[in-house]
Amino acid sequence: MVEVPRETAPSDAALRRALRRARDGVTIDVAEASVLLAARGEQLDALLAVASRVRDAGLVAEGRPGVVTYSKNVFIPLTRLCRDRCHYCTFATVPHRLPAAFLERDEVLEIARAGAAAGCKEALFTLGDRPEDRWPAAREWLDERGYDSTLDYVRASAIAVLEETGLLPHLNPGVLSWAELTRLKPVAASMGMMLETTAERLWSEPGGPHYGSPDKEPAVRVRAITDAGRVGVPYTTGILIGIGENRTERAESLFAIRTAARAHGHIQEVIIQNFRAKPDTAMRNDPDADLHDLAATIAVARIVLGPKMRIQAPPNLIGDEFALMLRAGIDDWGGVSPVTADHVSPELPWPAIDELATRSAAAGFRIQERLAVYPKYVLAGSPWIDSRVSAHVAALADPDTGLADESAAVVGRPWQEPDGGFDSTGRVDLNTAIDTEGRTADRRGDFASVYGDWDAVAEELAATRRTAPERLDADVRAGLALAASDPAGLLDPANEAAAMAVLTADGPALEELARLADAVRADVVGDEVTYVVNRNINFSNVCYVAAGSAPSRSASATPTRSGSPSTRSPPARSRRQRRAPPRCACRAGSTRSFRSPSTPTSCAR
Repeated sequence: MVEVPRETAPSDAALRRALRRARDGVTIDVAEASVLLAARGEQLDALLAVASRVRDAGLVAEGRPGVVTYSKNVFIPLTRLCRDRCHYCTFATVPHRLPAAFLERDEVLEIARAGAAAGCKEALFTLGDRPEDRWPAAREWLDERGYDSTLDYVRASAIAVLEETGLLPHLNPGVLSWAELTRLKPVAASMGMMLETTAERLWSEPGGPHYGSPDKEPAVRVRAITDAGRVGVPYTTGILIGIGENRTERAESLFAIRTAARAHGHIQEVIIQNFRAKPDTAMRNDPDADLHDLAATIAVARIVLGPKMRIQAPPNLIGDEFALMLRAGIDDWGGVSPVTADHVSPELPWPAIDELATRSAAAGFRIQERLAVYPKYVLAGSPWIDSRVSAHVAALADPDTGLADESAAVVGRPWQEPDGGFDSTGRVDLNTAIDTEGRTADRRGDFASVYGDWDAVAEELAATRRTAPERLDADVRAGLALAASDPAGLLDPANEAAAMAVLTADGPALEELARLADAVRADVVGDEVTYVVNRNINFSNVCYVAAGSAPSRSASATPTRSGSPSTRSPPARSRRQRRAPPRCACRAGSTRSFRSPSTPTSCAR
């Protein structure tokens, strides 16, 4: 069982304050969000009421009040091999338990055709992260069929589904680089990857649910989610609760998603998924996430992410608590398949769409089908929908609402790469066209005068550069930092390089060192280090030495310009200090001295 770090239960006063701020529409922070996650009983009811109002306002703004969406899809488990080792996962397995490392192309199309015949419009591609990096069987399967990587096969399979069935691919291939996102965007209506959690200890510490999984490092996942926004991919993400995170860590995960969404606007939905223990996993004995805890998390997510965000709870993981999740603020039921099982949780079947409609109606909502990509992006078109897949999306979308056109024919349509290839929908040569080559022929002839006196600007810039501060070497910077934070550390033989750098420093570095010496002499009491500044003709020799007595605020060496410091009578030495001989800063026990480049000055022992 994963141990959850203890958190102090919030006081009633703190909960009441956080609830009041949420009710008044005041922006809450991580601390207040973590407090709200602990709401139960009447306080939970109040929290759900606030979240419901926020959700309802968003639906009104969307022009569909009282409408909860879902996507009719098929689940295509392209491969169940993975290089990660998540301790709760039954989707990922080992090669000898599978008939083959990947589904064959014909198997993929067979599933997609069955979905199209049933009126589905989304093909959900789910697979493990880069299995060929861990499993030779995966590498051999790809090599035998001429694919360089799993992602190459994902791309080819998505094109086949578009051309031969008409379903819109939604791709979940895990962590992707910028280049990989750009390569997959033209064959998918949308993509996604669960953030799950930003709690790094669950990944880095032995026994954690993500320990041994390179693709579950939180910083890596946050970067991949952010890169999807930069590429302009409509993206699905979310968190998994109950895997060992505490309330603060859960709140931090929600705020990380909010940051990415606000920066790029690409996150189309956020899934709040509850952990369910599965047999034959390391976490099989861990308790399932409490459904009231799930409701509180959905409500906080709604308040943090706002009315415009679409929030989903998987309907096959919540038992009979449909009404509770609707009260908590969801507005989407996610993908529901009349054809395939949920291969991630095969023991928990999807509810029938008619049952989903009945449950939603009992809570005052009606359901409506959407596509794999949400209406906001359908209606906006480019740059969110790539030109090579835009016709496939338009064929299945209601042009007025951007939701699914339930009467549309789901049939294959050609997918065409433009002549000569098509690397990107935007400029991809800026690194050379501007950073390296610079702008030349694209300027008008009177550019130098019509937009201002650029010669004057250039002269001012050149003067600024001439007067810019001198750049210090890394060793000098390290020595100055050590002198500022822990002057005695310069006596450590391990820091000899830093000590030598500052002892032979000149110019700005020497001035900064002298300032530090003056400050330390005035402030340090009790260290067995004195700081003697020998200012010779070029103000360039600074020697740190160990002395038998510690400096005091009233008895310090005051540097002069003559080259030797003026001193006052040192305080009486303690018995311990009398026993300890002074040591040279150059090296413990050494009598070697540091010399100025211009004026020999012996160590001030």
